[in-house]
Amino acid sequence: MKALTDCRLYGILDLNYVARADLERVASAMIEGAVDLIQLRAKKSPVAEIVELSGRLHKLTAAAAIPLIVNDYAEVAAQVPVEGVHVGQDDDSIATARAKAGREILVGRSTHSVEQARAAVEEGADYIGFGPIFATPTKPDYPPIGMKNIKRVHAEVTLPIFCIGGIKIDNLGEVIAAGAKRVAIVSGLLKAPDIVKYAHACKNLLEPET
Repeated sequence: MKALTDCRLYGILDLNYVARADLERVASAMIEGAVDLIQLRAKKSPVAEIVELSGRLHKLTAAAAIPLIVNDYAEVAAQVPVEGVHVGQDDDSIATARAKAGREILVGRSTHSVEQARAAVEEGADYIGFGPIFATPTKPDYPPIGMKNIKRVHAEVTLPIFCIGGIKIDNLGEVIAAGAKRVAIVSGLLKAPDIVKYAHACKNLLEPET
């Protein structure tokens, strides 16, 4: 399984953008496009359905050695061998998420400020999402935080940091120039005419120079 520290491009399968019948097709395109990490985000679905969907997805991601993360519902990890869960500021604590999973998993935390990022480190998160960098319909309740603190959060937090929120291929270069090393992309990727090509283009910008 790919190590979190080696992950640069985080693709989020949000059911607001993807029909359930298309999940495997979109996940396969993400995998072919060299996405490093995939999250299933199904905020309006019952847990039983998320268990079923994540079980279907995990067959694909496990075969590709790509970690599958479930948004919010840590109890899913007790029934499906997903690699992790992701929790927001208003969701379970990191400790509660681990307890619900009942086994060793990755736990990520959404953060919207440098202070919240530092708190996530203290809480024991494995990685953080940092944003929303730009305005995004995915997080309508959170004003964009902009790019001014990207360098600062990378200086103060040693965990893997995935910048998120309104990031697309068109603005990815400036986000990287502002200090980002890793990003999560939602609508830009899911609405792309060619997901494989789009993901490859993003990954090429993110790959560190050797």
